[in-house]
Amino acid sequence: MVLLITGTTGIAAATADLARERGATIFTTGLEPPADLVADLREPDATGRAVRMCVERHGRLDALLACAGASGRQWGDGPLHDCSDDGWLQTIDTNLTIAFRTCRAALRQMILQPEGGSIVAVGSVLAFSPESPRFSTHAYAAAKGGLWSMTRSIASYYAPHKIRANYLAPGLVRTPMTRRAQSDPELLEFTAAKQPLLGRMAEAEEVARAAWFLLSAESAAITGATLTVDGGWSIS
Repeated sequence: MVLLITGTTGIAAATADLARERGATIFTTGLEPPADLVADLREPDATGRAVRMCVERHGRLDALLACAGASGRQWGDGPLHDCSDDGWLQTIDTNLTIAFRTCRAALRQMILQPEGGSIVAVGSVLAFSPESPRFSTHAYAAAKGGLWSMTRSIASYYAPHKIRANYLAPGLVRTPMTRRAQSDPELLEFTAAKQPLLGRMAEAEEVARAAWFLLSAESAAITGATLTVDGGWSIS
């Protein structure tokens, strides 16, 4: 399997490590080394260049993990009445537009391959299970909800091409993006109750195992699915 991963930290990094252990060939792209292509994926052609470089180097593209994203708080995301225009636009661009461009470039390659391919979009449980006031970032929720809808549409349209698309919805995971929560005792106590199966934040490696399942032939009969890896968040 040739697997392209957008992002180089957290869930993306853990999935890359696991996939290598399982024998996959990995091509990564993101803001920082050791990505195979270091680029700001918000640039319109960056994801297209990543796909082209991956195929030039490895001859094909079997799977995509669309994982690049970020919290929008730094730009002004928050409750909708407080969300700035920049907070909205930057958050949507980073968490939805990058995935749109990456999937578009990957699909253009995968439809040329008789074997098709597999796409996994890394979303969030916040797309359909909001938690106020602690996680009231409405642009982020809208972006991840849009990603869910896009993934379902991809699954429907491209199934005749043997291309699968599934949505991964983690809860609160210990990654660089959740440093704020990791240092807040009240949020840690809340998380222990909200994710009762774990009693803590999930580890990136736990989400990576679910990502690998959806990317690999182990889930060959599954498309259009939403897999929550949230420790019970969405039912608590």
